[in-house]
Amino acid sequence: MRYIVEARFWERGEDFHVCDHDGRPVFRVEGMAFSWGDKLSFQDLKQQELAFISQKLLSWMPRFRIYRDGTLVVEVLKESSWHRRRFTLDLPGPSAYSIDGSFWLHDYRFRRHGRVVARVGMTRAPRADTYGVEIEAGEDDVSILCAAIVVDEVLHDGHYA
Repeated sequence: MRYIVEARFWERGEDFHVCDHDGRPVFRVEGMAFSWGDKLSFQDLKQQELAFISQKLLSWMPRFRIYRDGTLVVEVLKESSWHRRRFTLDLPGPSAYSIDGSFWLHDYRFRRHGRVVARVGMTRAPRADTYGVEIEAGEDDVSILCAAIVVDEVLHDGHYA
């Protein structure tokens, strides 16, 4: 499935839609104003919450948690070394995704067990202020989309650069 996501929406503080490859809204993302740390509600078009994204405060490196029905299901962690930046999408059990590529250019991949299962890129999007997310069938679209949104936030927030 191909999705289109608005880049750097955090800077404007607006709610937005995640669209399909034809530009039709598929999901809605609503920001939480006046909160400690970044918080987002990832919803279907009927405004039913599918996932809740919350920044973990007081963490050495950026760490965001994704909840479903109040239960923590995924953590997105930024890892840095002197020569490389990387993200991990940590799921319970042995099914963690690694996220690697050129984050600043919005050109990166989600891998699980060494296999590419999703791709993110500006070239996969119709407008300059959006990026595309292509997800293989059978993968967790909501978690991958939430993680791509978190990566965008981490990269464009001056505190994390």
